[in-house]
Amino acid sequence: MVNPGKSATVSTVVNEMNVAKAVGSGSLEVFSTPMMIALMEQAACECLEGSLEIGQTSVGIHISAEHLAASGLGKTISATAVVEEVEGRKIVFSVSAGDGVNEIGRGTHTRVVVNEEKFMSRV
Repeated sequence: MVNPGKSATVSTVVNEMNVAKAVGSGSLEVFSTPMMIALMEQAACECLEGSLEIGQTSVGIHISAEHLAASGLGKTISATAVVEEVEGRKIVFSVSAGDGVNEIGRGTHTRVVVNEEKFMSRV
């Protein structure tokens, strides 16, 4: 399993595909809130890589995030997830994102470890 304090960081570049105008969350060509949240979730998933048993995966069950600043085309966005709490199968992360100049987002994210086959049989 994973221990508190473990962290992971992932990055992307703001482009025409991940701006608010493209994903339907606004009319501007700035990094969209949905894509920031997706990047935060990706960091949390990366944090769990190598820590789960064969046949296990995790699913997101809650996220609370603030989008604090806009980032334009060409900016590199990095999101970091840090394990704050592990309670059985539930893992709580602090998440943050920045564009190299500003902190653009922060919040918390919760994931639950599940058996992939059993989970998918219910879908």
